[in-house]
Amino acid sequence: MTVCAVGAYAFAEYILGHEGPLFAATAALISLGFSREPRTRRVLEVGIGCTLGITIGEILLHFLGNGLWQAAIVLFVSVMLARFLDRGVIFTTQLGLQSLLVVLLPAPDGGAFTRSLDAIVGGLFALVVTMLAPRDPRREPQSNVRDLLHELSAVLRQCAEAVAKSDSTIAWHALVRARNTQPQLDALTRSVRDAREVARISPAYRRHLAELGDLRGSIGYLDLAVRNSRVFARRTTSVINHAALDDEAIERVSEVINDTADAVDILARALAGGESGGARERHLRHARSQLAAVGSRMNPQALGVTDIQGDALVMLFRPLVVDLLESTGLTHEEAVSNLCEV
Repeated sequence: MTVCAVGAYAFAEYILGHEGPLFAATAALISLGFSREPRTRRVLEVGIGCTLGITIGEILLHFLGNGLWQAAIVLFVSVMLARFLDRGVIFTTQLGLQSLLVVLLPAPDGGAFTRSLDAIVGGLFALVVTMLAPRDPRREPQSNVRDLLHELSAVLRQCAEAVAKSDSTIAWHALVRARNTQPQLDALTRSVRDAREVARISPAYRRHLAELGDLRGSIGYLDLAVRNSRVFARRTTSVINHAALDDEAIERVSEVINDTADAVDILARALAGGESGGARERHLRHARSQLAAVGSRMNPQALGVTDIQGDALVMLFRPLVVDLLESTGLTHEEAVSNLCEV
């Protein structure tokens, strides 16, 4: 950010000949900053918002003249127009700020639109720095998907423990834990979106676009799996409270849940290992085979379940297994074909 802001300022001052081009530095900082919004969007919001704000300010200045009440009208009109055109915070801020400065401050040498050019310079510098950034864009989404899958595995293991011990309190803890994964899901979605943007504009990382695309495709199914884990944990509580499983069913159901958690751990290594394509595919195949083995046992009778509530618990677990199979790259039909008939 430091190199980008100072570089944009120096370029606008020494190459373009602008005097005190502060907007080049500020636009670079805003475009490159810590926001979760994609950087290309921020660059466009800064450049277009700055240009449009100056245009509106100049038009209203021509009709209203200078003064505080004129500045109030200009700012109000600009903010309302910005929110109507685009609800982006940066776009609204830039449009309102530039129109206000046009009314309150004298135009710089070269005219009011010099500031707009400075903002474009800052945004372009931000894009160049993004393209040349040495950080692998896959790092954050890989870390996020690893954390999410480890949490899902922990939820499943808690459910298995709750069944094995016939302890509904543990199942409630698993439900709370599953509900708390939503921020992780949101962070994963944002990080994959940002990583794909960096990979698209950076020649050094464009080769990772396919891998990031596969990861983005898996996220939707992981989201469904996590949601199904919440439903399953809630039903587990009810089943335990009603003593719907006998000893044989308790042992088999808890075993199959633990086996699913093991497969989720393998899936985490596949999606977040940062390994070569061959190693990643081997882990995916391993996770797929483990989940297929679980699916082949997803029959209430095969698990020794004789109560209708226990049947419902097993049936609720089947969609979760399908979602996990689809996250490994299978189609829905292929995933469902791995489930035993009921």
